[in-house]
Amino acid sequence: MAEEDYYKLLGVARSASADEIQKSYRKQARKFHPDLHADKDEKEKKRVLQKFQKVQQAYDTLSDPKKRKMYDQFGSGYEQMGGGGNPYGGGGNPFGGAGGIDLSSLFGGGGGGGGGFEDMFRQMGGGAAPGGRGRSQPPAKGADVEQEITVPFAVAVKGGKHQLGISRSGKSEKLDVTIPAGIESGKKIRLRGQGNPGAGQPGDMLVTVKVAGHPVYARKGLNLMVDVPIAILEAVEGAKIDLPTPHGTLVLTVPAGTSSGKTLRLKGMGIKAKDRSGDLLVTLQIGVPADATEQDLEALKQLSEAWTSQDTRAKLRW
Repeated sequence: MAEEDYYKLLGVARSASADEIQKSYRKQARKFHPDLHADKDEKEKKRVLQKFQKVQQAYDTLSDPKKRKMYDQFGSGYEQMGGGGNPYGGGGNPFGGAGGIDLSSLFGGGGGGGGGFEDMFRQMGGGAAPGGRGRSQPPAKGADVEQEITVPFAVAVKGGKHQLGISRSGKSEKLDVTIPAGIESGKKIRLRGQGNPGAGQPGDMLVTVKVAGHPVYARKGLNLMVDVPIAILEAVEGAKIDLPTPHGTLVLTVPAGTSSGKTLRLKGMGIKAKDRSGDLLVTLQIGVPADATEQDLEALKQLSEAWTSQDTRAKLRW
């Protein structure tokens, strides 16, 4: 059987620096750590453990300048060469002794207690620096994960809570996501500590927020926009009408002589964010009845003739 190439095991070039080797080792160790494969069948768990051990063996050699030099000259059999000695200590165990990691602490044997990535990286001590001196490194943080939710228009405008359903470690969970007032579609919310586990603290969860549409309202920035239908008589005489808004029902004054398409701006009645507020833009649209009677049409005809005689389009020009 061909011997393992330690550089390929760690995924680095033969010219890699000590920092590159350590960084790649941490990545591979997390990938093949048995704790992350505990739900697999026995065959897969055995395969992962063997891979994990090979990665550790490669790192123990390449992180030590003297051992690495011998390996580059003689391959993985360098320990049998004169003066090489056993690179793993007197017992020949690549994971015991002063140069290795005690696997019993990782898999629940031996001294018991603790275990997992925390013990592994504590024993590793950040890897060996050139010259044989240890270098303390903080435990690696877990990877971030991404999720997406769609929140109702009203929740995005006013803010509130929204539940996110996730599956983690084979179990279904629900997380409460706090939605800030005025959030726009596509923005992300960071839930700290809700990502993947790591050697140190777990990673974060990045939640992308999508905002559902509304049957009546629309928004542009912090401004809200709504079309409000009014009757012809209300447009001619003026009126006061009730308008439901995110801030309660308002009494809207329709000025006399209002034309269809006129927009009223209600200052500060749009989206109220943390440090500023938008406006509410109300566009008045004169509604035309679909089931008008002959009498209705005759009355409208007379009214139209009276208005046309006033030359209502006198100002229309190029």
